Amino acid sequence: MRRGGLSKLVFTLPLLVVFGVFSWWPIVRAVAMSFQHTNLVTAPVFVGWQNFAYVFHDPTFWVAVRNTGWFALLALVFGYPLPLVVAVIMSEVRRLKGLYSVLAYLPVVMPPVVSVLLWKFFYDARAEGVFNTILGWVGISPQPWIQSTVAAMPSLVLQATWAAAGGTIVIYLAALTSVAPELYDAAEVDGAGIWGKIWHVTLPQLRGILFITLILQIIGTAQVFLQPFLFTGGGPVDSTTTILLLVYRYAFTNSLGGNYGAATALSLMLAVFLALMSILYFRLTKRWSDA
Repeated sequence: MRRGGLSKLVFTLPLLVVFGVFSWWPIVRAVAMSFQHTNLVTAPVFVGWQNFAYVFHDPTFWVAVRNTGWFALLALVFGYPLPLVVAVIMSEVRRLKGLYSVLAYLPVVMPPVVSVLLWKFFYDARAEGVFNTILGWVGISPQPWIQSTVAAMPSLVLQATWAAAGGTIVIYLAALTSVAPELYDAAEVDGAGIWGKIWHVTLPQLRGILFITLILQIIGTAQVFLQPFLFTGGGPVDSTTTILLLVYRYAFTNSLGGNYGAATALSLMLAVFLALMSILYFRLTKRWSDA
């Protein structure tokens, strides 16, 4: 207190109150509701672990887990390397670099709902649809896109990658400025080509950033909701039903009051899984990132 601690507490108290009321209190309420049967209309009834048992015995739950894992895997294989490749290419550009940066980041500032509806128009399955018209120019027949159980999830991943890659590209561009040019000069003297420089200089220097963006992408893809909700509603035949979309169904698809106990139970299960996975991930990668 003698060193100004009281004044600091007074200044931070409004922020602590707002953070507690709007962040921590909902978490506490969600944990309590996961052990209750409630629709927010009638009085809640304590049911113990019944909500968790209900979720585990719901066949759609395992479908949602599989679909969420499939979405995360596709996004990891195709969407994770793309921003790094684009950032490396843009870092080598000497003219109009600012323009390319703006164009890369433009999808991020576009309202997510607008971008999804725009791509939904692009994914028109008719022959005169935008993407099918482009395919027709090279002699490829029209594709069903989001109307197909096989193509729906890759189509969602494509749009999600386009919408989110810009932010990661900007992060990589900023990180690339910290790489000493002397390292590239030394690699060139040793006879390294462009790929040799990327593999032996760029990637090791960006190791810490790559680990962070990887775990953020895994967490983000595990919580995917907007794309399946607006593109397909979870269809066709539940092929794009994800965990958060199932949470939404539990809570809001019943006009008489949703099963908020099951919804919060599933949300809590996802949060615990992501927390444990993050802890394990940082423990496994700490030695690599510090090396």
